[in-house]
Amino acid sequence: MTAPGAPAQSPDLDALFAAASAVRARAHAPYSGFSVGAALIDEAGRVHAGCNVENAAYPVGTCAEAGAVAAMIAGGGRRIRAILILADSPAPVTPCGACRQRIREFAGPDTPILAAGPEGIRARFTLEALLPASFGPEHLPEHSIDGE
Repeated sequence: MTAPGAPAQSPDLDALFAAASAVRARAHAPYSGFSVGAALIDEAGRVHAGCNVENAAYPVGTCAEAGAVAAMIAGGGRRIRAILILADSPAPVTPCGACRQRIREFAGPDTPILAAGPEGIRARFTLEALLPASFGPEHLPEHSIDGE
């Protein structure tokens, strides 16, 4: 399934899929039983992964995409070239609204967002297709970005 606005070329899907699959196996999802893994490629070609981490106090859990973004920042990356979200669901799982905005902070409108299941890629989107007319760093005064 390819969505309108889907990227023409894909990044290293095997590396993204392998990383998301491996980290999904380590997810902490004792309440929902819904394990999610996410992996992204940064501007240097490095892969960063994250899994969902649930908490008994539901609102303080963390999405897999948020974990992958945090891992990228901790690893020195600053731009998302592509991100893959892997979950076992009858329908493709895309990032929640908050994670779409997190991804937007470090990605451009044409950034590929790939939804996968255990068997492989189920859907391909661009950030613009999932978060049209979005608000981002360029809307803020230049001096407020990165403390400059």
